[in-house]
Amino acid sequence: MPSYRKFRGSGFTLLELLVVVAIIGLLAAYVGPRYFTQIGRSEQAVAKSQIEGFAKALHTYRIDVGQYPSTQEGLNALVSAPTDASGATKWRGPYLEKAVPLDPWSRPYSYRSPGAQGEDFEIVSLGKDGQVGGTGDAADISSH
Repeated sequence: MPSYRKFRGSGFTLLELLVVVAIIGLLAAYVGPRYFTQIGRSEQAVAKSQIEGFAKALHTYRIDVGQYPSTQEGLNALVSAPTDASGATKWRGPYLEKAVPLDPWSRPYSYRSPGAQGEDFEIVSLGKDGQVGGTGDAADISSH
């Protein structure tokens, strides 16, 4: 007959498991909001960086063509030649390596020429909420 031994002390009690789960929950509650705040900041940094890249490409476009793309032509003028005869002959693009990307929240950037406050152009991302205005993660990000 086989002898069965009782192993006392091996394994965890229910109380010990509950304490570990509670500690993990407290850590998640503390670290989680900080993590998601960092994600929001990084999305805004990506949008600012992309807008700066567009601005540099637009300045190069203006040097070649003699003017910034119209609002109707938009940022796509940085990738494909304009249809008007004067701009098409001077265009030396593409001025972006790839197609115009969406903002970090998967919405297109807004482009106006001239800008709303008298600038040569304005590029805007409406932020996380997609609404004009806002604060924090929902703040608009603009070229000016």
